[in-house]
Amino acid sequence: MTKNQLGLVFGFFLAIFHAVWSLAVWLIPTSLQQFIDWILSLHHISLAMIITQFSLVKAVILVIVTFVCGYVFGWVFAWLMKVVKK
Repeated sequence: MTKNQLGLVFGFFLAIFHAVWSLAVWLIPTSLQQFIDWILSLHHISLAMIITQFSLVKAVILVIVTFVCGYVFGWVFAWLMKVVKK
């Protein structure tokens, strides 16, 4: 697998994950808040994390930023794997 391919895989994985998150914030914010509160309680954590109102602009920016970060991470990971194999 090339660096570009692995970058795209990581990028799309993170972008899709965050697109689903944004969709959940839009469609089921109350249930999502309860889920987050429950997950935090399993970790013995109490934080004032409040899911805010859905914004399409923020959702698009989130998906783009996570894609770029995922691509860079995947590319660097593939590069490091190639360096280590030598």
